[in-house]
Amino acid sequence: MSAKKIGIAILGTGNIGTDLLVKALRSPVLECRLFAGRNLSSPGMTKASLLGVPVSAKGFQSIVDRKDELSLVFDATSAMDHQKHAPRLAEMGIVAVDLTPAKVGRMCVPAVNLAECLGEANVNMITCGGQASIPIAYAIKAANPGVEYLEAVSSIASRSAGPATRINLDEYLQTTEQGLQLFGGCARTKAILNLNPAQPCVHMQTTVMAKIARPDLERTRAAVAEMVARIKAYIPGYQLILEPMLENGRLVAMVRVDGLGDYLPRYAGNLDIINCAAIAFAEAYARQRTAQT
Repeated sequence: MSAKKIGIAILGTGNIGTDLLVKALRSPVLECRLFAGRNLSSPGMTKASLLGVPVSAKGFQSIVDRKDELSLVFDATSAMDHQKHAPRLAEMGIVAVDLTPAKVGRMCVPAVNLAECLGEANVNMITCGGQASIPIAYAIKAANPGVEYLEAVSSIASRSAGPATRINLDEYLQTTEQGLQLFGGCARTKAILNLNPAQPCVHMQTTVMAKIARPDLERTRAAVAEMVARIKAYIPGYQLILEPMLENGRLVAMVRVDGLGDYLPRYAGNLDIINCAAIAFAEAYARQRTAQT
């Protein structure tokens, strides 16, 4: 293993896991030691093999078999599976980056609380809607005391919502709402996800609405602009398409997320955003770890 890189594994060979692999391979501080799933003939496994990455169809057992080579594991399976994986990864001393809405570890939004998460054994990347909306909600809270209600409505292409997203839909909504409560400082929240079947496929858009007795529009716009600039450092396709405005007694802002097109179509920004956030955490963790050795 390179002295400047840490060994990682990706568990889950679907679209998210495969896109994550492509992103990890160009990282200067992450070395992918294993791409693990259950089907060696899957498109993801085929892609990994062509890229020269070690693959295994033994699932989690392959992590156990190579535990001494790994410092961090990206879990891109399902919320139910991660509930089982989390304690075992902790026992092995391997940091878990959870890309499911399992809510086991600490919620991480790199633009908001990256430094606070670097010492955690398990970090949860919340949801795609959470990564898109929570930074805006956090900026709104910073500019406006007394936020009474927060709502986040995300619209994604139906074709970008795979089986795992559909199976975990209830967990997605609950986790996004809890993230809004935690980072938005508001007890009353609501998350909505629309799967749009339109052709050509729509790009991810998320609208954040807040009810505030006396909103400060100027401060809010400044706080949101600063937050968007911070996010774009690790999610280049993140764009503010409607700056904060007042509408029918609500403060409203809207963002759009375009994917990088690494493995998935560019319209699949909902998948790209959570992977970019996961890589941002992993790289910061790797740099901290190698600096200490």
